[in-house]
Order: sequence, then structure tokens, then C-alpha cells
Amino acid sequence: MLRLLLFCLISTTWWCYAENLELKATPQTVVWGYYSAAAKPVLTIHSGDTVKVETVSGNPARLEAAGARADQIPEALRAIYKEVTDRGPGGHILTGPIYVEGAEPGDVLELRILKIELTSTFAYNSFRPGAGFLPDDFPFARTKIIPLDRTRMLGHFSDSVEIPLRPFFGSMGVAPPEANGRINSAPPWIHAGNLDNKELVEGTTLYIPVHTKGALFEVGDGHAGQGNGEVDITALETQLTGTFQFVVRKDMYVKWPRAETPTHYISMGLNEDLSEATRLAIREAVDFLATEKHMSREDAYMLASVAVDFCITQLVDGNKGVHAMIPKSIFISRK
Repeated sequence: MLRLLLFCLISTTWWCYAENLELKATPQTVVWGYYSAAAKPVLTIHSGDTVKVETVSGNPARLEAAGARADQIPEALRAIYKEVTDRGPGGHILTGPIYVEGAEPGDVLELRILKIELTSTFAYNSFRPGAGFLPDDFPFARTKIIPLDRTRMLGHFSDSVEIPLRPFFGSMGVAPPEANGRINSAPPWIHAGNLDNKELVEGTTLYIPVHTKGALFEVGDGHAGQGNGEVDITALETQLTGTFQFVVRKDMYVKWPRAETPTHYISMGLNEDLSEATRLAIREAVDFLATEKHMSREDAYMLASVAVDFCITQLVDGNKGVHAMIPKSIFISRK
């Protein structure tokens, strides 16, 4: 594990001890299918630390059956399938948990996504009976291997279709409140988790409310790209390695996950009902504009209608997602 010691100034009065660390995906460093306050941490870090985290995804046998070469399957993925027996209730392989010193319930974990690396030469997309948004139309299983050109950053879907790649992690989250026990990795919620938000690419920041001591961050479900909706239940599923900086924010309060890109602020709504998810995303956008931009709630509601885009994040993870894209360009800075 690489450790590079440094110090970083995070305010006028406080210094944090920061390290560059690396966390590989192994049978001993992943959880399979859940977020839980009782999960045992595999790495302990400090606020300000940077961690390079490896993730893996997919069923080796199914990938080979669909046409992936044996030498394209990561050995770490084979070992995890062979050795990890504590699985479920969900299906995601998540690297972690990472314990962040000083994180307490009520704080916010600021997750800076510094770098995302595509570590595979292919992605896959699949659907199965009873899943996806059109289960009655497609009551069978299918998996498609999609070669990735990492130089041109394109996915070769077919001889007539190439897809621009925008890698991101479908699942990034912390432990839920202890009272909720072990929860399924599929539905996103107040802990973030399986957001499947394609805007959370390299260079963006995710803000997650902390619900248990240490936060217990987990990450996985690597995507080379995705369409809003993720309608058949999977994206361009692949292997990714991410470099993250973790900052504990005690000067910030959020009820639901929020995010920030170089061009937009993002509020999110998550609910099993799409209309309720939309209402929540609107309310979160209004709250953000009122709190952070010091607008009246009436003006914030109006601005949400005339300048904010509300997008379907995903429709297939139990709790549906809607995210509000608030453009930074509309705010005029005053000199």
C-alpha cells in the first residue's frame, strides 16, 4: 500500500493529515450486495486523505459465455467469486468499507472524484427475466459484450454504432443508519449508494449525509457510460479504478445526496414512485437555492421551473431517481 505523507490546509485554523493510499479489490476488501453500519472496515483514513480504489464487476462464467476472452476477466474477480460466501441481499461487488476518522452522524462526507480509470478492454450490458423497465416485453436473458477503444474513448456496440465513453461509478455510498441493518445494494437512498447518476464523472464532487461513525464508504458498479434511465437494468458495466479525496464537513448539512460538477449543481430525489422522486428533487433544488444562493423559496421555485432541468436518473433500482441540473452559468457574480 503506497503511502505519501503530506499536510493540507483546509481552513484558516485547522490542518489535516493526508495520505495517498491504494485499496485493491480482493476477497478480503469487498462486500457483496449490501451497505451496513455493522460492516467491518478494510481501511481507515483521515479527512483529507486520497485513496485509489480498484473495483470489479460481472460474473466470470457469464461473461465468458457471452464472448469475453478468459484472459480479459480480472483474476481478482475470479477470486472474489470463489472465496466470498457472505452475499446479498443485493448483487453488487463493492470495495470497502473505508472508515473516515472524525466522521459522525449529522456530518457530510464530501467525496471528490479526482480520477476514473478504465481498466478493462470491454464492457457488457445485460437484462434478465423480471428485471428492467419492460420485463413483459423481454421475458428472457441476454448479455452483450461491447469492446472498448480506450484511446478513442468509444464503445463498439455494433458495426454501425459507436458510443462515447463517460466512465463513472454507479454505486458510491456510506452506511445507512444502524437501525436499518444490512440494506440491499440496489436501491439508492439517503446513504447514496446505487445512484446510477451518469453526471458523477471524473472532476465532480458528491456530498453524502453521514449516518454512522466513520461513514463506512463503499464503491463499485463501474460504468463506461450509461443513458439516463438505465432502462434494461444495466449500463456499460465494466472494471474501473477511482481516485477519491475524502473530506469530513462539519460546517454543512444535507438530508439527501447532492453533487457538483464544473458546470452544474445537482440535487436528487429517490423514491419507489417516480412522481414522488420528482417532487423530492424539486424540493431539494428549492432548498439548495434558498440556502446556498439566498433566494426566497418563491423565487427558487420559479427559477427551478424556468432554468433547471429535471432528468430521470434511473428507473430500475427499486427507488427510482430524478436529478435536478442547476446551471452555474445563470448566477451572476457581483464584484
